[in-house]
Amino acid sequence: MALLPPPAEPTVTAIYAAYEADASNGHRTHLGASVIGGACDRAIWYGFRWASRARHTGRLLRLFETGNLAEARFVANLCRIGVTVLDLDPNTGRQWTLRDASGHFGGSMDAVAIGFPEAPKTWHVCEFKTHSEKSFLALQKDGVATSKPAHWAQMQVYMHLAGLDRAFYLAVNKNTDELYQERIHADVEVGLRLLVKAERIITAARPPARISDDPAWWQCRFCDHHAVCHGDAVPKRHCRSCLHATAVADGRWHCTRHDTALSAQDQATGCAAHLLIPDLVHGEQVDAGEDWVSYRMPDGSTWRDGVPA
Repeated sequence: MALLPPPAEPTVTAIYAAYEADASNGHRTHLGASVIGGACDRAIWYGFRWASRARHTGRLLRLFETGNLAEARFVANLCRIGVTVLDLDPNTGRQWTLRDASGHFGGSMDAVAIGFPEAPKTWHVCEFKTHSEKSFLALQKDGVATSKPAHWAQMQVYMHLAGLDRAFYLAVNKNTDELYQERIHADVEVGLRLLVKAERIITAARPPARISDDPAWWQCRFCDHHAVCHGDAVPKRHCRSCLHATAVADGRWHCTRHDTALSAQDQATGCAAHLLIPDLVHGEQVDAGEDWVSYRMPDGSTWRDGVPA
């Protein structure tokens, strides 16, 4: 007997589709503290250079929203027990924004707070996270630094840039609503190393080494940039994928081809003189001229990037 198809869910499908339609098509303009703790420098560089972008399903986008909505509840929980929580920068009325000296690296803190029972006179960077059951149990067993090293690195960066020496990590198990807390001490050496790592990635004209040359390596298989790094996908043409574009001071970008500053809109659009960063082409560079580069491709053919011959 043939299996019946699953029942249609037009309303749920429409909800998910609405999330996908509303999702921003843009990229983060800066290198985020939330990713600097990643194990693969090349993957971080790809993200900064907009080499590729994850396309999330509506269901997953809704899950991300659930995590964002939980932040207000975390703040309310802390205020309820007498902790003073500043989830907005009083000087701007907006979320706390931190940047390094280059202007290209940093992030947005969830809050800063004082009055915790464990240390009532110490200001803390606050980081709020939601976890699945499996992730939460690992967090309880091993702590933030071991189970969530990217979260730990993110807080080290925030403490370093904010000039604070403590962070408070508050997490919830989405299955049971159980809470987990951990106070994190600033490690000055780690903070400095992460800023140096960020500077190295921002100023790199070509992608750093892969974490593995094996496309089946588990960290590679789950990477958003797998198709560009290990496959034959080519990034879209925009300034961040062009060899003429360079990150300069104060969070700005400069085009050497036109000797001009590049706005965020310029970076996303690119121009007719665009030339892919050679390492983003899956071929061997064999010749070049003004506004063109020629490559020998893996199949033996020749491909010319830039103006027509």
